[in-house]
Amino acid sequence: MELLLVILVGAFYSAGIYMMFRRSMVKLLMGLLLLGNGANILIFLMGGLTKGKAPIIRPENSKFLEVYADPVPQALILTAIVISFALTAFAIVLLKRVYTTTGSDDLDSLNIQDLDI
Repeated sequence: MELLLVILVGAFYSAGIYMMFRRSMVKLLMGLLLLGNGANILIFLMGGLTKGKAPIIRPENSKFLEVYADPVPQALILTAIVISFALTAFAIVLLKRVYTTTGSDDLDSLNIQDLDI
């Protein structure tokens, strides 16, 4: 299972970087999304894949007696997903505005000096 996720992280990173090198702003945004998803899976992998119970210590115990799932990587991934969603929503609005202003999503066409806005 871990080997499959490592291959998936590599595929997300390589596809994300490839998409970011394209000239379209939409492909640039898709590349950023792929890199973010690859980073989330990498954080998930670094936390360790354990099948365990919730990390709650019972009142009669003073320490964990069983294997438990670490909640910190899960909290980090959840935070990263929320931030990625906000960034994506903001970028989509900006891309739409640039497309309506310039009529193109090509990054090279944004080099025009005088736009009538």
